[in-house]
Amino acid sequence: MGRLLVLGVVSAALLAGCSSATESQEPPPSASTAATTPALPPEPEPSADQPCPYLDTDFVSRANGQMVDKVSTSADTPHPTCFFYRPDGGLQLTVRVYSGDPAVATGLVDQAAPVDTSNPTEQPAGWSGGYEATDDGAVYAVVKEGDAVIVTTNQGQSVKARKVALEAITGLGI
Repeated sequence: MGRLLVLGVVSAALLAGCSSATESQEPPPSASTAATTPALPPEPEPSADQPCPYLDTDFVSRANGQMVDKVSTSADTPHPTCFFYRPDGGLQLTVRVYSGDPAVATGLVDQAAPVDTSNPTEQPAGWSGGYEATDDGAVYAVVKEGDAVIVTTNQGQSVKARKVALEAITGLGI
């Protein structure tokens, strides 16, 4: 009977060892289902006072309903972010353009106009994203493949941001 007890203990230990070895080889469920979020580039900063290469200043004045006194651009490539300022020096409108990794483009749009809180949009055709009022005005953000266009305005009407976004997309040819 002692032998049976020893064999039973050894068999149980071997089975337990096999079981834990099998379990440790499988990835934890959260590791296999966790979505990877791409690292997003930092917010662009103005680096030079110069015209926006893809938007006309007079168009922005009319679309946003405020006179543009100064325009600055970021050093981002291939498309700089354009910053439009009022005569009193306050920022009135920003147009951020990203071209590259589709996951990053989508992440930037979702950061600007989160899917959970913004109104969905599919304008222009083939683009998707969202728009919403913010504490400082409004945002209109859309993505198509690896391109993202994000317009923020100090005006509460997102239609103004949308109008500028559509013009920027046309001006960029994307």
